[in-house]
Amino acid sequence: MEQDFYKYQGTGNDFVLIDNRFKVFPKDNTTFISQLCDRRFGIGCDGLILLENSEISDFKMCYYNADGKEGSLCGNGARCTVAFADFLKLIDNKTTFEASDGMHTAIIANEIIYLQMHDVNKIETFDKHSFLDTGSPHHVQMVEDLKTFDVFAIGKKIREGAPYNKTGTNVNFVEQISNNQFAIRTYERGVEDETLSCGTGATAVAIAMHKNKKTDSNNIEIKVAGGILRVTFNVTEELYSQVFLSGPAKQVFSGTIKI
Repeated sequence: MEQDFYKYQGTGNDFVLIDNRFKVFPKDNTTFISQLCDRRFGIGCDGLILLENSEISDFKMCYYNADGKEGSLCGNGARCTVAFADFLKLIDNKTTFEASDGMHTAIIANEIIYLQMHDVNKIETFDKHSFLDTGSPHHVQMVEDLKTFDVFAIGKKIREGAPYNKTGTNVNFVEQISNNQFAIRTYERGVEDETLSCGTGATAVAIAMHKNKKTDSNNIEIKVAGGILRVTFNVTEELYSQVFLSGPAKQVFSGTIKI
């Protein structure tokens, strides 16, 4: 049978989105999902997302990495899913939905998707890096000359090395531009490569930079290869709350596949 699909991108982080409310997509077929994500032999994307029915919210987001395995929260993917739900007329500018890490709310305003992330209260700080979980685990490390930095080789080594061996981590390399502006490049687990943008990574970097006193702002602009993301938050003692990730999410094209 044929299945409609839609391609979306959020600052260059691209996804195949499928309306799976009738549960016909073979979501347990890891090989098939990875083939669809393949940029040479499939549609090509950083991950595949199924929009499904939810008993407790507007919809449920099921995210699969490019390797075909179900993944943790993808911030840009979540923003694209909100845009997709709006396209399907399931929501009207505001929504509450389920993701792998629980419930999220989001707002659409002037073609920008504002996604509320979970509170963060645990940030591990070391001599040369920080580690925190923003729905997905993130290693955050400042570097010099970010443009020429070997993100793939060094990111892969960190992602697979101690202490992350068991589950791995996403790896973010950061360069400060101004008090509240940072440029980042990210090696993403599951994709096993650098991506043009990472939403949970941008969120992790913003919070880590504030925690490490690289900025005193709670409104931070993150420059990724695919555009600009913004992270805002409130800070009370050790708690980062009201964390919002915002940026554009666009439908690129649509088509059909055989399943």
